[in-house]
Amino acid sequence: MGKPEYDLLVESSDSLAGVRIDVYLAEKIPLSRSHIQRLISDSKILVNQKPCKANYKVQPADRITVEQTVPQTIELIPQAIPLQIIYEDKHIIVINKPRGMVVHPAAGNQSGTLVNALLEHCRDLSGINGVIRPGIVHRLDKDTSGVMVAAKNDSAHISLAQQIKQRTATRKYVAIVHGCIGEEHGEINAPIGRHPTDRKKMAVVFNNSRQATTLFKVIQRYNRYSVVECKLLTGRTHQIRVHMTYIGHPLVGDPKYGPQKKRYPIIGQALHSQQLLLAHPVTGEEMVFTAPLPDDMKEILRMIQNERR
Repeated sequence: MGKPEYDLLVESSDSLAGVRIDVYLAEKIPLSRSHIQRLISDSKILVNQKPCKANYKVQPADRITVEQTVPQTIELIPQAIPLQIIYEDKHIIVINKPRGMVVHPAAGNQSGTLVNALLEHCRDLSGINGVIRPGIVHRLDKDTSGVMVAAKNDSAHISLAQQIKQRTATRKYVAIVHGCIGEEHGEINAPIGRHPTDRKKMAVVFNNSRQATTLFKVIQRYNRYSVVECKLLTGRTHQIRVHMTYIGHPLVGDPKYGPQKKRYPIIGQALHSQQLLLAHPVTGEEMVFTAPLPDDMKEILRMIQNERR
């Protein structure tokens, strides 16, 4: 932990003692509650020199230190980047994101992102997620391909975000994993948080974590691989990748969680967002959007089908 940007001692007379730490800090320092929650998830807020959860209730005599990362100024520039548009109207746009495309600008990726492309194509995007992530309701990892929806106005954004939170909008993924899974289907219910020793990775941990649930169904089995359909009931960072690794079946090609002994014709993990079901934010019509399996995953399937059984 670097030098604290804020160092607070909870006094016994403090009227806010006993409230959640994210609520407490939002009242005490000039940061938004959502920003504070992100800092907590990144272990940049300590209570008595230990990481805490967002729902921790502050107590008298607690020493709270906050390492505030100074945000880098990022200028959003519309860029004429080709988009694979599945559906579009004046409220939403659904695209098939290619593998390798970052969703929104950040340090090290200030251009060439999906947001840059959307700004050029749409011009009008919701502003709820701030200037860096206009229109973005949910995300895919850089090296995950497939269906994504973006909102063109705030009312559409609110509706879509509520659907995702309430699980009425459903997302199905296809993954190619190591190992032949014996079960036909299963449920992985295991909390996910930062890896205890590698802060760039996530892991199944039981402290400073959030509940996470993934449903999986085996589509095809091979000698040393399986093709699975995964359905998310929660939306944690790297959820499918972490959960499948947790049960002993990491994704093929995964640079963070998978074995690296063999090279595959893919850059990143063999994971594709195949289907998104949602209710249109204005009409309420149930809509289902799909994206075909990308060529790199088809090539992996051809390769493992040709292996000797």
